[in-house]
Amino acid sequence: MFDYRNAPVTRTFLFGSGLLSILLGIQGRSSKLGFSYQDIFQKVHLWRLIASTFAFSSTPELVFGLGLLYYFRVFERQIGSNKYSVFVLFSLLGSSLIEVLALILLKGFNLGVIASGPYGLVFASFVPFYFDIPVTSRFHIFGGFFSNKSLVYMAGLQLLLSSWKQSLLPSICGILAGSIYRMNLLGIRRMKFPDSIASFFSRLMWSSAGTSPRSSRWKFCKKCTILWGPPGGGKLSFDNTTCFSGRATRGIHCYTGFYGIRQELGETGTYAGSK
Repeated sequence: MFDYRNAPVTRTFLFGSGLLSILLGIQGRSSKLGFSYQDIFQKVHLWRLIASTFAFSSTPELVFGLGLLYYFRVFERQIGSNKYSVFVLFSLLGSSLIEVLALILLKGFNLGVIASGPYGLVFASFVPFYFDIPVTSRFHIFGGFFSNKSLVYMAGLQLLLSSWKQSLLPSICGILAGSIYRMNLLGIRRMKFPDSIASFFSRLMWSSAGTSPRSSRWKFCKKCTILWGPPGGGKLSFDNTTCFSGRATRGIHCYTGFYGIRQELGETGTYAGSK
């Protein structure tokens, strides 16, 4: 039902965030999540800041938040698990820091308790979603024009307005963190974890998933949304293929003659991969 191939970081984060949210909800502590200016600077309850980074406080937020993060697993497949781990860490830490600075600057506006959950990561992911995921189809419903990306934006809007100003602030902070990452300040987009650390967590996450990282050697074609290998044959693992019969969307030239295989259906056929 759920496909986490080549996305072990996403899988681990979703299970961790979901499990923590459910456990705190069962214990009746979800209402204590979130933090305010008083919690951080007067009562010094730093645990609220840490817990609020991972756990959602309500079921609708949990469903929409984890659903969006599951969809955004495409970015882990695009840049690799190592770089995606840096993106996750930067988004969470960066958005949390911006939230704290915003509380200081806006303390006179009585913002109340900031909504709990990984809003920073969710809305930071909307930045590459906007710039890197192409519109592949458009349709017309009830007088409005929509695309294949519209439902994702609508889900994000629902999450953004779920608690009004309590959720609006962390959402904006997440978009700012994602924009900073996008601008590649201090070369953040080139950063990776050391090979020893990356190898350890890779084995840990893949073993928990019951799979092996054999297909990680395939590169991700973000324009064609497929995984591809060098010309000359070989197995091809792909998602949402848009290249067929030597032709690709958006005028991209393609190599032909690759031997593709649908892992989930066991189907075989000849597909094209982007140059």
